[in-house]
Amino acid sequence: MPQLEEIVSTAGGAGSPPPPPLWFLVFLALGLHAVVVSAATFLAWLYRAFLRRGKDLGLRYGAWAVVTGATDGIGRALALELARRGLHLVLVGRNPAKLSRVSKEAKDAAPSCMVKSVVFDLAGDATELSLGAARVAVAVKGLDVGLLVNNAGATYPCAAYFHEVETPVWEAVVRVNVEAATRISRAVVPAMAGKGRGAIVNVGSGSSVVVPAFPLYAVYAASKAYIDQLSRSLSVEYKQYGVDVQCQIPLYVATKMSPVKGHSPFIPSPEEYVKAAIRCIGYEPRCVPYWRHSVQWFLASLAPDSALNLWRLRVGVRKRNEMRALLGEKELS
Repeated sequence: MPQLEEIVSTAGGAGSPPPPPLWFLVFLALGLHAVVVSAATFLAWLYRAFLRRGKDLGLRYGAWAVVTGATDGIGRALALELARRGLHLVLVGRNPAKLSRVSKEAKDAAPSCMVKSVVFDLAGDATELSLGAARVAVAVKGLDVGLLVNNAGATYPCAAYFHEVETPVWEAVVRVNVEAATRISRAVVPAMAGKGRGAIVNVGSGSSVVVPAFPLYAVYAASKAYIDQLSRSLSVEYKQYGVDVQCQIPLYVATKMSPVKGHSPFIPSPEEYVKAAIRCIGYEPRCVPYWRHSVQWFLASLAPDSALNLWRLRVGVRKRNEMRALLGEKELS
């Protein structure tokens, strides 16, 4: 009998599968975790892109919005859309005639909208920048300013190697993108923090975050990287005071600053882009408002840095050479 019991026990044990090794369980857990994280990330993106509702900006932050670079492109479209949503406007730009035109358009779009204009050359020297920021501070004094959009931006007239960019050109890029945005933010943030609510939106660029480098537009990309880091740092500083600071990252939008001409499903009109941008205000410290731009960013993240750098270098060199050839033809004619 003992021998029979031993045989039966041995036979039964041989038919049971061995437990999986520890390494297999670890890899299975890691795989499941990756799947869950990826699914959650995708669902969160779907919600942000298509389902999340924008805030009532006037109710949440205040009745007035300051918009720089408001005479063309994204800035103009943004000013008009904010007017339609019930906000009053302080428009900042260097061209009085264009400011007057956009002011009239805003009042036509929303008859109850009040508009103030501040003439300010954001590419001016240090004295002009200081005086211009002071003019903005005077213009907003006593107003319930809830939103500042630092939209004004400057870039090179054409792709160029760093040593080829003329000094006045790169200095203007730094003044508009870095100094002016910093000074105007300082002009309005104390009042926002004092009343315990407000939002600052800085318009960044895909050149500083979507691709690892942006050759032949180096100073422009670096200036937008400054804006990105400034926004995220100020977001941490002022969240406790009820002030939301955000950097919005557009890729190409159909404006005069865009080097891409012609229709593309990935290049929205300023009006289309602005509708997405407004829905994002008050949420993440950094965001890509237009959903197709975020798809482009995801696709770019799949490529190695070396491939993206080579592609951007070739694009920049091609554009540089095309412009130089065009200028040569003009000089000869």
